[in-house]
Amino acid sequence: MTDVSLPAGPAIKLKLDRDGAIKRLFMGIIALYLVVALALPLYTMLSKSFVTYSFELDRYEFQVSDEAGAFGDPVTAAALNQQLGVFSADDLRSNSDGRLSVTDFFPDFSFRSPVKYRLRGTTANAPYLVGLDLQNTTEWREYDSNTFRRINLRPVTSVGPQNYVEYFSNPTLFSSIENSVFIATVSTVLTVVFAFGFAYALNRSCMQFKGFFRLVAMMPILVPSLLPGIALIYLFGNQGMLKSLLMGQSIYGPLGIVIGSVFFTFPHAMIIITTALSIADQRQYEAAESLRASKWRTFWTVTIPGARYGLISAAFVTFTLVITDFGLPKVIGGQYNVLAIDIYKQVIGQQNFEMGAVVSVILLIPAVLAFYVDRQVQKKQVSLLSARSVPYQPRPNRRFDALCLGWCALMAVFIVGIIAICQYAALVKFWPYDLSLSLNNYAFDRMDGGGWAAYWNSIKMAGMTALFGTVIVFTGAYMVEKIDGFRTGRGVFQFLAMLPMAVPGMVLGLAYIFFFNNPANPLHVIYGTMTILVVSTVTHFYTVGHLTALTALKQIDAEFEPVASSLRQPFYRLFTRVTVPVCLPAILDISIYMFVNAMTTVSAVVFIYSTHTALASVAVLNMDDAGDIAPAAAMGMMIFYTNAGARLLHLFASRRILGRTQAWRLR
Repeated sequence: MTDVSLPAGPAIKLKLDRDGAIKRLFMGIIALYLVVALALPLYTMLSKSFVTYSFELDRYEFQVSDEAGAFGDPVTAAALNQQLGVFSADDLRSNSDGRLSVTDFFPDFSFRSPVKYRLRGTTANAPYLVGLDLQNTTEWREYDSNTFRRINLRPVTSVGPQNYVEYFSNPTLFSSIENSVFIATVSTVLTVVFAFGFAYALNRSCMQFKGFFRLVAMMPILVPSLLPGIALIYLFGNQGMLKSLLMGQSIYGPLGIVIGSVFFTFPHAMIIITTALSIADQRQYEAAESLRASKWRTFWTVTIPGARYGLISAAFVTFTLVITDFGLPKVIGGQYNVLAIDIYKQVIGQQNFEMGAVVSVILLIPAVLAFYVDRQVQKKQVSLLSARSVPYQPRPNRRFDALCLGWCALMAVFIVGIIAICQYAALVKFWPYDLSLSLNNYAFDRMDGGGWAAYWNSIKMAGMTALFGTVIVFTGAYMVEKIDGFRTGRGVFQFLAMLPMAVPGMVLGLAYIFFFNNPANPLHVIYGTMTILVVSTVTHFYTVGHLTALTALKQIDAEFEPVASSLRQPFYRLFTRVTVPVCLPAILDISIYMFVNAMTTVSAVVFIYSTHTALASVAVLNMDDAGDIAPAAAMGMMIFYTNAGARLLHLFASRRILGRTQAWRLR
C-alpha cells in the first residue's frame, strides 16, 4: 500500500474580527499619544543639542561713503575684524537670540556724521536687524549714520558636535558630571542600607508598632523634594538650631544634598526591599538551623541572596531619583553644581537652550543606563516561592526585637523631625529673631510665587492628571495585554510605555519647550496652558501606572475573552462589567499615585508653567529664590496636608467601594 501525500492547501490566516480591530485602534491611539508626548519631544531636544549659532562675518559686506557721499570699495565684516581684532572666535559664538552691533567694526563711527553706509549679504542667508525689522538680502541697502547704529548682525545656524565639545572642554560644567555621580552613589548606598534595616525590622522581627512605622516611612512621598532642604537650612544652616553639631562643616553643598536625598528616596527603596523580604521561604531557614549555621552566616547565605534582586532594583531606583532630582540641589546645593542645576542655569539663567539640551542628553545617559541594567536584572529573577513554600514567620526575640524597634524609631524620628521642622518654620514669624507663632506665612498672596492661585492650580492639575492619566494608562495596558497576536505592535507599545521611567523630569520639560513652543507645530496652542502640564505629568509618571495595571490584568484568567466572544458579547461589555470591577483596587492605586506625584512634581513642570498656571510646588521654589523661606515651607506643608488628605480619602473610598465590588474574593 503506497502512501499518498495530500496537496498543500492554502495558508490559514486568522481573520481580524471587529473587537480585535477596535482594540488595535485604541492601542494605536494611546501609542500615538506616547509618540507625540514623549518620543517626538525627545527627538526634537536631541536634534537641538547639535544646533549651534555663530556670527559668520564673511557673509556681510559694507561700503562706506565720504562726507561728500562718494562710496569706497566693498569690504567684508571678516576683513574688518581681522584688521581691527575686535572679536575673537569665542566672541563670535552665540545663542539663538544673539546680536552683534555693526558699529563695532568702525572705530570712528558717529551717529551725527553725514557719512552713509551700505550693507548687503554675500550669500542668501545673511540675516541682520534694522531696529526690530529682520533683513536678509544680497542687494545693497543704504543707511544714514543714525539708522546704521541700530543695525545688528544675527547669528546663523549650523549643525555639529560643537556644543558637546564646548561642554566637555569647560572644567566647571564637566565637574557637574562627577558631582552628580558622587552624590547619587553616596546617597544610594546610605539609602539602601537604611531602608534595608527598616524593612528587615518590619518583616523579620516581632516588634510592636509595625503599622505606625510603615505609615511614617511613607510620609516623604507626600512632600516635594525641596522640603527637606528647607528643613535642613533651619536645622543646620547659617542660623540653624543645631549648627554646632556640624563642627564647622557647611550644610550647603554635598552634605545637605545627601541627607535630603536619603529622606525623599527612603520610602521608594523601602517598598522594593520590603517586597523582596516578604517572599522568603521558612524551610530555608529551618534547613540552615538544622545545619547549625550561625545567624550571621544564615543572613549572608540565605537572606541576602534571596533579596538581592530587590536590593539591586532599590539601588538603581534610588540612583535614578537622586541624579535626576532638581529641587533639593536648588534649595540647599549652594555653589555645588550638579547636572540638573546646570540645565536650569543654562535655560533660565543664560537662555542658552541648546547647551541646556546638551546637559539634558548627558543627564539622560545615566538614567537610561540605570533603567536598562535594572530591567536586565529583573529578567534574571526567578521565583523564590513554590506551591510547597512556607511563608516565613519571625520568632519573638526580646533583644533582637528591641534592637529593631530602636532602629525603626531612629528612622521615624529622622522622617517626622524633618516634616515637623518644616511645620515649625511655617509658623514662626521671623526666624531667628521673633519665634512667636503666627499664620502670617500662609498669606501667600503677599509673596512671590503665584499666591493661593498656585495652590488651587495644583489641585486642579493633580485631579485632572489622576482622572485622565488613570483612564489612559489602564486602557493602554488592557489593550496591550488582552489583544490577540500583533506581537510587533505590542512590543513597540511596551517600549513606549516603559520609556518614561528612564526620562528625567527636567529633560522632559525642556523637550516640551523645543517641541510645543514651535509656532509651526499644530499643538502649539496647548503651550502655556493647564493642558500641557497635565500631559507632561501623565507622561512622566506613565510607566509605574502601566506596570501596576499589567500586574492586575495578568491575574484575570485569559479564558474570559474567548468565553465572551463565544457568547457574542462585545469586548467593551466584558471590560466594563468584569475587567474594571476586578481591577478596581489597581485603578484606585494608579489614581492616587498620579494625584500625589502631580502635587509634588517640580522638575517636570518648572520649564513649561506660565503666569496663570503656576503650581504650588513651583511656588515653593520661587519663594525660596526670593528669600521667603518660611512661606515656602508653609506652601510645602500645604502640599503635604493635601496629599495626606487625599490618601485618607482614597483609603476610606477604597474600603467602601471595594467592599461592594470585591466581595467575590471572600467566597
